[in-house]
Amino acid sequence: MYKCVTKIAEIRKYLSTPKGVNCPFPIAFDFETSPNLPYRNEPKSALDPHKSHIAGVSFSVEENSGIYVPLTHITGENCEDISAFWEYFSEFLKSKNIIKIAHNMSFESAFLYARGIVIQAPVYDTIAAAQLTLKGNTGFRNLSDSGLKTLVPELLGVELPSFNDVTNGKHFDELDPQDSETIRYACADSDFALRLYFLFNSWFDKWLPKHRYIVEKIESPTAVYVGLMKNITACLLMPI
Repeated sequence: MYKCVTKIAEIRKYLSTPKGVNCPFPIAFDFETSPNLPYRNEPKSALDPHKSHIAGVSFSVEENSGIYVPLTHITGENCEDISAFWEYFSEFLKSKNIIKIAHNMSFESAFLYARGIVIQAPVYDTIAAAQLTLKGNTGFRNLSDSGLKTLVPELLGVELPSFNDVTNGKHFDELDPQDSETIRYACADSDFALRLYFLFNSWFDKWLPKHRYIVEKIESPTAVYVGLMKNITACLLMPI
């Protein structure tokens, strides 16, 4: 079940570690971003942490479950207390009791570093994990084979809607965050990143256990720092 959540107490309740569950506990998250006002007409500006902002954050703690927390939508209702959310989210990102999962961790890392936040281990990048699994009998997946919209239909048999289908030419912060299609699109990215986490780890444990170690201890933490470098590079390329 996917839903939009605007109350801090509800966010905390959803993300709290269930009793009796061993830590660290895996939770997936994902950002929806939109260009800042001066860059609204610039192509791909929503991907630049110095030209855009986080419109909302989705989380998933289990399959078929997710919440979307809208932060800066122009229409609809946003989170009741943005400052309190960022304080809590910063604690979340630094927690040693949570495995922070994202598909393309460097993207989230770049946007967080723009706010002075560095994601702390344990972390898990499902796009890095994808590239350490076999696509066929002999060949490993490459980056072009590892997008979420490619992996989910191939490995989980579910077709995800495209960004263009959902936004229909609008920026994400122009969508109503309480609309069911907005919620579904945002939450699905976290939900399926979490499913891929379990799927890839199961595959690693069966076929290539050392690759799981590489993903968890080397590639995923490195992705965080790649995001920091992307942020710094984007800053240097900004016009003076």
